[in-house]
Amino acid sequence: MPERFVKPDGGWPLGEAATALGRVLALEEERALATWLDTLVHWNAKVDLTAARSAPELVDLMLADALVLGEHVPRGARVVDVGTGAGAPGLALALLRPDLAVTLVEPLAKRTAFLRTVLAAVGRTDIVVLAGRGEDVADRGIFFDVAVARATLPPRAWLGLARRLLRPGGQAWVLLAKEAPPTVLELLAGPAIDYAWPLTGAVRRAVKYVAP
Repeated sequence: MPERFVKPDGGWPLGEAATALGRVLALEEERALATWLDTLVHWNAKVDLTAARSAPELVDLMLADALVLGEHVPRGARVVDVGTGAGAPGLALALLRPDLAVTLVEPLAKRTAFLRTVLAAVGRTDIVVLAGRGEDVADRGIFFDVAVARATLPPRAWLGLARRLLRPGGQAWVLLAKEAPPTVLELLAGPAIDYAWPLTGAVRRAVKYVAP
């Protein structure tokens, strides 16, 4: 982590971020999220996991999108996060929604090692980490109810891959900044969910697409 990054003495502002997006964190949720971020800061000194430069930026980057998605993903859904990196949004979604069956897909070995270290630290043996690319998972014929990714591929390319990962009726989520959502004829787009990251004010947009 860059030298100017300083973990706040009072702990991560997780509750503040969640409350701003309409969610109250349970104590066990906040502990698991804090363990994740603590581990991330420790690993990031040697492994490139995030470009965040402050505690608010890190909390927003890791948690905010999952807080929004968590209100819209069906209960008990099988979820895949492609190119999860340090775990956003898939790991955060799994920690916030233990009813979900979450698979984290990441091609870089150091990042998958990090993810497995976090899962061991928080005692979650139900979250699956797959080393590889989303295309590899699709080629194996593994299907999910919900597919998410953030900055792994351009939006239109991501939706093409997500279509291969989804069962009929499954959801693909596109996470955007200010740009308009793409039109993909093979998928039905729902209305955009506009929001802001609560601690830094970054403008965000989430759009759900449904597979036929």
